[in-house]
Amino acid sequence: MNSNDEIKVNEVYVKFDGANPTGSFKDRGMTVAISMAKYLGVNVVACASTGNTSASMCAYAARANIKPLIVLPKGNVAKGKLAQAILHGAEIVFVGGGFDDALKVIIEASKKGLIYPLNSINPWRIEGQKTVGYEIVDEVGVPDWIVIPVGNAGNISALWKGLVELKKIGLIDKLPRLAGIQASGAAPLVKAYRESLDKPVFIEDPETIATAIRIGKPVNWPRALKAIKESKGVLIDVSDDEILQAQRLLARREGLGVEPASAASIAGLRKLREEGVIDRNERVVAIATGHALKDPDTASSHYVKSYEVKDVNEALSLLHKLITQ
Repeated sequence: MNSNDEIKVNEVYVKFDGANPTGSFKDRGMTVAISMAKYLGVNVVACASTGNTSASMCAYAARANIKPLIVLPKGNVAKGKLAQAILHGAEIVFVGGGFDDALKVIIEASKKGLIYPLNSINPWRIEGQKTVGYEIVDEVGVPDWIVIPVGNAGNISALWKGLVELKKIGLIDKLPRLAGIQASGAAPLVKAYRESLDKPVFIEDPETIATAIRIGKPVNWPRALKAIKESKGVLIDVSDDEILQAQRLLARREGLGVEPASAASIAGLRKLREEGVIDRNERVVAIATGHALKDPDTASSHYVKSYEVKDVNEALSLLHKLITQ
């Protein structure tokens, strides 16, 4: 990163999963899970989503000629993600409440055999998502830390699973520490970690600008807490203001446009460095999970200077003034 001077860590890499086909890390698990659904002869796949899962599932389902059905929390999905699902032909059920209510619908429907669920309760999703660990090791070796946003906690669980397997078969000889980052308004795992609880106290109405991690009842919490414990890692939360500052930093210093949930990893890294948890000389990889265009409203909310002129001559005069001042 060019902005290491602001983060105060000498060697930081950003693993940008926003360049995947539908613009988020969800594609890693979805391509595997949809391939398995096709193999099993499934006719309908379904998921609950804050946006990225549904966008990915619908794209891969379309490619596999499988009907996609999605359950979304009404009014709580970023426009970019919803547009993708619509474009790929989803049938959509909007449910009152948050993501956790939508997921409850999917879980109950799958128990009744009505649908094939493609949330991260599906183990094939985890198998695909663990490849991010493989790529990090292949690209930069084993870092001291991997910093990752945490919502439903499937990604941190998958990451750790992949790394442990690499060590088990002898392809790496050490493991990194994990830092899981949640938004302050949706941080049940952070509370469990800080208070040494056996399980999290779920949040009924989570709230954060980072919609992708606006989840109060993460279903993968046992594996996530296990990953943090085994890696001697940490869980911390960051405010929406810290997330937005990190989003601007990545965009304006690195040329990386990421959605708010992705920026949480950079915000968390900055805080961990300030608190002395991460040392300046340690090698760190921060995972950015989704593209900025997933949430165009937030991306366009950042302030920039703008001007309005009446004609070409006035525009040229203004440009000369701006360049020479």
